[in-house]
Amino acid sequence: MIRSLALALLLLPAAANAQDLAITHAEAWTMIGSGTGAGKVSDATIVVHDGRIVSVTASGAVPAGTTVIDAGGRMVTPGLMNAATQLGLVETGSADETNDKSSTNTALGASFDIQYALNANSVLLPVARADGLTRAVSYPAAAGTAPFMGQAATIHLTETGDILERPQAAMYVQIGSATLSAAGGSRSAQWQLLRNALTEAGRYQPGKPDQPISRLDAEALQKVLKGQLLVILTQRESDIRQAIALAKDFRLRVAIMGADEAWRCADALAAAKIPVILDPMDNLPISFDQIGARLDNAAILGKAGVQMAFYASGNTIYLSYDAGEAMREAAGLAVANGLPYDQALAAMTRGPATIFGLSDHYGTLARDQDADLVIWDGDPLEPGTYPWKVFVRGREASLETRQTLLRDRYAKPAALPPVYQK
Repeated sequence: MIRSLALALLLLPAAANAQDLAITHAEAWTMIGSGTGAGKVSDATIVVHDGRIVSVTASGAVPAGTTVIDAGGRMVTPGLMNAATQLGLVETGSADETNDKSSTNTALGASFDIQYALNANSVLLPVARADGLTRAVSYPAAAGTAPFMGQAATIHLTETGDILERPQAAMYVQIGSATLSAAGGSRSAQWQLLRNALTEAGRYQPGKPDQPISRLDAEALQKVLKGQLLVILTQRESDIRQAIALAKDFRLRVAIMGADEAWRCADALAAAKIPVILDPMDNLPISFDQIGARLDNAAILGKAGVQMAFYASGNTIYLSYDAGEAMREAAGLAVANGLPYDQALAAMTRGPATIFGLSDHYGTLARDQDADLVIWDGDPLEPGTYPWKVFVRGREASLETRQTLLRDRYAKPAALPPVYQK
């Protein structure tokens, strides 16, 4: 009997996670296909079974015994994905004990891996989820060997359990003025160090003494040589063109992050099939690398056929705080400056899913995809819009955050004890 009870208890979480529901009367943006509308289905019925999407059909039937949620004509999208955050790594930027994004005083370079520090109890995760974020990339800020930043992970903003979805989702390096001193003062040295490290990783022989690269870094870079995504954080056109050449010379999967001057070489990026992860808010140069920053960067890249994903930095503030709301505002600015609406939505759903290898189970409202869904109370690209309901793998997520609890606590003054009342 004890064994039977133990077995029943083990089955409880699985049963709790299984939820059948149907969202009716939705304006579903499926993100399937291309062109105006991004596969929009009006008066849609979205059927979910066991955490996955079964169907999205216009005026579709609801299976018997299914929980029904009437969207009332509201817009429904896949849960959003921010392609560049430090969620789970940074809690309070000024408190070192809550900041795990960097490792600068160690021998770890390409092998620095942030997956072991992810904090599923971060109070910033519910805020991001309440803003419509269900997926994100959490990436390192710096490692001990230039120009490497380390290994990033994709995370799933579930309410309970492990948030790590895919460890070592990409290797990150940074090229440009922000890290010149660590590479001896020249961006030429940055590129040489990167090329040399890749070459030496390809030649590395386990157990052989006196090799110019550590075993850990060699093993990490060998994954890049075998197809792991290499994300190069850089801004200047000349560096973006160097990244294109690097991808060709070493036959690498490369994405460019930052890319404020990417519009200058949009056709070259499209021809090389190199995606861009950008912040549509960037329009003023913080450094000489960004002299060419302009608000229609995304529109030019989109017109050239470059695959995109969005994030918002705010001088790194939005990498952890307001990661969902700020990214939506950035996407709205991209649309205001010429990017088609459907491409902006794709850059927060299907685009990052494809770039980071999640498109087999996330990014569109298609059959067998994870039922990460957001029902919006308005246009998600408008700053005043917020989710009406958020679902993560088919389960409705709480929109309660530390901020809403504080709001509710202090919105109305508590009644004074009778002795103090007049």
